[in-house]
Amino acid sequence: MKFVLQINSSPYQANAGRSACAFINAALAQGHQIRQVFFYHDGIYHALKYATPPDDEPAQTLQWQALAREHQIDLVVCISAAQRRGLLCADEAWRQGKQDDDVAEGFRIGGLGQLLAATLEADRFIVWG
Repeated sequence: MKFVLQINSSPYQANAGRSACAFINAALAQGHQIRQVFFYHDGIYHALKYATPPDDEPAQTLQWQALAREHQIDLVVCISAAQRRGLLCADEAWRQGKQDDDVAEGFRIGGLGQLLAATLEADRFIVWG
């Protein structure tokens, strides 16, 4: 089965990110595929390059990066949600005349069109948070 996930809440607002990571690991262990994880609304904060949680808290960004690297999962951050919250990739920052490059490695900026295309190829679409 092919899954697409959408994460709507920030890593520190709810457990949605941790629950989604646990779901992904279980699904992969059973032979399923994760086509894409789409970060929307406050979920874009999972992609912050410079997020540095305290040592006793999980580093969600690092967990997503490891999943993407090990299983070739497409991590897409909604461009509109990101811009509203000040999260810019290098290209968009340059276009806006800013110096930012805040998107962590392994994540990419995209739009709702990429989400729609992924869901058309998926068997299930699950929204977290």
